[in-house]
Amino acid sequence: MFSLELLSLEQTAALGKILGGIVRAGDVITLEGPLGAGKTALTQAIARGLGVDPRLYVTSPTFSLLHEYQGRIPLYHMDLYRLAGEDEIESLGLPEYFYGSGLTVIEWPERLGILMPLERLHVVLVISGENSRTANLTGHGSRWQKKGAEIVSML
Repeated sequence: MFSLELLSLEQTAALGKILGGIVRAGDVITLEGPLGAGKTALTQAIARGLGVDPRLYVTSPTFSLLHEYQGRIPLYHMDLYRLAGEDEIESLGLPEYFYGSGLTVIEWPERLGILMPLERLHVVLVISGENSRTANLTGHGSRWQKKGAEIVSML
């Protein structure tokens, strides 16, 4: 696990842009943290790193569950907050996006249960101040375990 102190919104944006720049089709990033921790803000920056049109405002798909944005690869942004668990998630077909033709970013991944992707970057955002966060990054699977140090060195 790698821990990063993000002392400003700009540093959070920088992390997101780095992630958006290194991901490839089929990657999954799971974002955990309380309401207001910055999961959607980080996803917005990931979108910029992917080359999503900056005129598109990336919003949390809390009520629609999934938003798709086109960049150099598609961004599938999921918010599972309103879902009861893995049965509901599976019945909606959301796991079909994992490891597909784009990057899947999942907010509230703990709802996935046994559907949790084995290969993923897991980011836990902890509120440490008004605009500061601690980001704990854990790589699951060989690709993400190798990428952790690279991500930290780029920030």
